Amino acid sequence: MPWLTLTVTASEQQAETLSDALLELGALSVDVHDADADTPDEHAIFGEPGEPAPHLWSHNRVTALFAEDARIDAIMLEAAHAIGLEQPPAYHTETLADNDWVRLTQSQFDPIRISQRLWIVPTWHTPSDPAAINITLDPGLAFGTGSHPTTRLCLRWLDANIQGGESVLDYGCGSGILAIAALKLGVSSATGVDVDAQAVQSSRDNAAANKVAAQFFLPDGAPQRQADIVIANILTNPLKVLAPLLAAATRQGGQIVLSGILSEQAEDVMQIYAQWFDLKPQVMEDGWACLSGVKR
Repeated sequence: MPWLTLTVTASEQQAETLSDALLELGALSVDVHDADADTPDEHAIFGEPGEPAPHLWSHNRVTALFAEDARIDAIMLEAAHAIGLEQPPAYHTETLADNDWVRLTQSQFDPIRISQRLWIVPTWHTPSDPAAINITLDPGLAFGTGSHPTTRLCLRWLDANIQGGESVLDYGCGSGILAIAALKLGVSSATGVDVDAQAVQSSRDNAAANKVAAQFFLPDGAPQRQADIVIANILTNPLKVLAPLLAAATRQGGQIVLSGILSEQAEDVMQIYAQWFDLKPQVMEDGWACLSGVKR
């Protein structure tokens, strides 16, 4: 049967209480996302080492799923009272057709050709080119399917620059795709770090599926050693905060690769990392930038 999706914009103070109220009023599920995603105001909420973690974003988009016959106007009025408002905040609904959700989700991820020799292949597909370097990937709940421009930019950098035998640190590893690709392209060791425990587990599962010996850790459990290549595909604000940590993790003469940066944010990031690195001109795709440089 069809379903109704309800979307409400809420402040940091309102989002959690609103989510709880919607669940109590019959929502089948509730998700909270950054309302500023894919804008210069986007920021991560997972805390980095030494940094306090905000509880939620400043501007949140709360999305709830209801049965088709749910009385949304009455539900929103009750939910508004639960967060201390006389009237509901602005909201809208959409009808969601009943589907085979697994098949629908899988259909969104086809094999992706990254370069002449490198492909990303979801676990439910057969490789298009068995002779290529194929990375088998189950995205799970983590970022990094190869479909986003920032991931493709990083993968192409690895494909073009790995000589063989290097050590790699992937900070903010998501699905583990970059560390796994680096090993398949010839590095001697690859370590991934992520603040999200689900991402760490997803990365470990994907490494096992690809039969590579990448290691993945939460920040507090990561080994403290320098790498020949440090790669971080996250977001601009975390990259700024993490600059001293990522610089310290890169050996002298080693290389750094940074992405997750909107084009208009690239100059700010370059100014910070120029303290330690000789940076090359940015590489762009679809409004996203990839920065790289050599540590002095």
